[in-house]
Amino acid sequence: QVQLVESGGGLVQAGGSLRLSCTASGNINSISDMRWYRQAPGKQRELVAAITSGGDTNSADSVKDRFSISRDNAKKAVFLQMNNLKPDDTAVYYCNVDASGYWGRDKFWGQGTQVTVSS
Repeated sequence: QVQLVESGGGLVQAGGSLRLSCTASGNINSISDMRWYRQAPGKQRELVAAITSGGDTNSADSVKDRFSISRDNAKKAVFLQMNNLKPDDTAVYYCNVDASGYWGRDKFWGQGTQVTVSS
């Protein structure tokens, strides 16, 4: 159906930046909302940022003014620019999309990419 491939994670020092990318492929007719979640060890998965097909965005209070989400509809891709990273941002980051195809409409998850911020 839909495959999501994430990239851009890694190890960075506090105050540094990373840019995550997620590209969708498969028998996709359309993608509506696209999101980034993260899950730190021992914690529940939380929503980091979301973007609609029209470009409206929202983000968690903990990352406002540091992270920004964007998308390229032609490439079926979503991005997360992360600036001024903090050790508390250490987590596995997952992209999540609402996609439609011959199967109907469903939500899909990427495999996750590790982000580690050292102090």
